Amino acid sequence: MLEKTYELAKDNNEMLHRVRGVQKRAFVWSVLKIIVIVGIAFGAFYYLEPYLNKVMNILTQISGMKQNVDPTTLQNALKNIR
Repeated sequence: MLEKTYELAKDNNEMLHRVRGVQKRAFVWSVLKIIVIVGIAFGAFYYLEPYLNKVMNILTQISGMKQNVDPTTLQNALKNIR
């Protein structure tokens, strides 16, 4: 009976070491995935930043034009069109 218990303990120890190895690999894999995702996000922002700046400049120019338009001038222009 003592020999059976020893064999079972030995088998359990081997299985626990395998499980722990799987857990370590899963942790490393999840960290690598997060690093890749964050790296892609920063890389995409770095690559797209000039284009985003151009779009933001255009939008600020359009909003600036909208603020400079006088409502009475717009109404007069609409009356002239009719």
